[in-house]
Amino acid sequence: MYRFVRLMAVAFLFLGLERAYAVPSFARQTGLSCNVCHTNPPELTAFGRNFKLRGYVLTDMTAKDKVGNSRDLLLSKYIPLSAMMLLSNTSFQANQPGTQNNSAGFPQQLSIFLAGGYASHFGGLAQFTYTHADDHFGMDNTDLRYANQGKLAGKDWEYGITINNNPTVEDLWNSTPAWGFPWISTSSGVDPLASPIINGNLGQDVAGVGGFGMWDNHLYADVAAYRSEHAGASTPITGTGQAYNISGVAPYWRAAWQQTWGSNYLEVGTYGIYVKSFPNAVSGPEDTYLDPSLDFQYERPFGPNLLDIHGTYIHENSNLDATYLAGGASVKSNHLNTFKLDSTYHWASKYSATGALFSTTGNGDALLYAPAPLTGSKNGNPDTSGYIAQFGYWPVQNIDIDANYSGYFKFNGASSNYDGAQRNASDNNTVYLALWLIF
Repeated sequence: MYRFVRLMAVAFLFLGLERAYAVPSFARQTGLSCNVCHTNPPELTAFGRNFKLRGYVLTDMTAKDKVGNSRDLLLSKYIPLSAMMLLSNTSFQANQPGTQNNSAGFPQQLSIFLAGGYASHFGGLAQFTYTHADDHFGMDNTDLRYANQGKLAGKDWEYGITINNNPTVEDLWNSTPAWGFPWISTSSGVDPLASPIINGNLGQDVAGVGGFGMWDNHLYADVAAYRSEHAGASTPITGTGQAYNISGVAPYWRAAWQQTWGSNYLEVGTYGIYVKSFPNAVSGPEDTYLDPSLDFQYERPFGPNLLDIHGTYIHENSNLDATYLAGGASVKSNHLNTFKLDSTYHWASKYSATGALFSTTGNGDALLYAPAPLTGSKNGNPDTSGYIAQFGYWPVQNIDIDANYSGYFKFNGASSNYDGAQRNASDNNTVYLALWLIF
């Protein structure tokens, strides 16, 4: 079963690649190499975090108009466009029922980015993605931001406004869901039944606006409000067929403290969201979700090498009045606890090795987590846990070759026969090989 995988791995490792000088639009506009802002895209360095904080704008130029008034002007010499292509192959330990193994993505994903400074103090990252499974382009993670700076209580104060379509996409760190590990993953895998709403369930399905600020280069805060917008659905919104239709607005919060001592860097913080939702409607009974969360990020260089560690913990309390009345849950009150921990060692921006652990636990509900072949839970329990091992090689800064192994200790409540159709958690283990081109 893994023979094809081994052949692909050998081919990747011996792939001859000349040094390329085509780099993404941020690098073209700033004149800086990719590894100034990234350790492993989309993972940001300290410089990259500051670049994003300041609105994706590096410098301003001053010009005068025809009557001699000074104006701020920021016009890039380059059109702020980049592209990304992801080619991949996924092999399962056991085939999904009725399917062939070794699922190829050619491409798995193709993205176009409008990324850079658009005007003085205003820039953004707007991603438009083609996926092989959907066979069309759609709006992906997008963060547009105005940023400025001044003084507050005698200390440096960076502040601004963000408009985005995914809670946590505006965050500066890689410990929160939108830009957290794994940076890339298979689109052919089996997803667990349960995940907190802030863990990507609103991505590209909402529109939000908020304000952010960094005080004294230590204390960061961000508040935003989100509304459902349902890309691809008609407007005004009817809510039909949509799992989440936000009632009013959903407030999102973020606070973090960053500190350096010696060669060490540490960020600790909290984030979360509160959502009131009408499932499949825009009025009537509501489901509510409250997701208070904690996170941290640690970095330590060792000469040209770097160790980093990310962790996040999400506790979700939900009151599913609407789902309960519709017969989709056996109890109204539910909870989930999600924990993720990953650590990467980078060798001189050429090689990386990552290990990660993940776990989701929660109360049982025979209706909410119902039995079903492959995707269901025999015992009505959402518990899922496992690990990831990933190795990356960057022959040049805009080409990445990855090998990833994902394994499960438990899936949808059990390690064996979890779905009631004799499938084991380890049957969903995968070998994922990817070639990632960014230009």
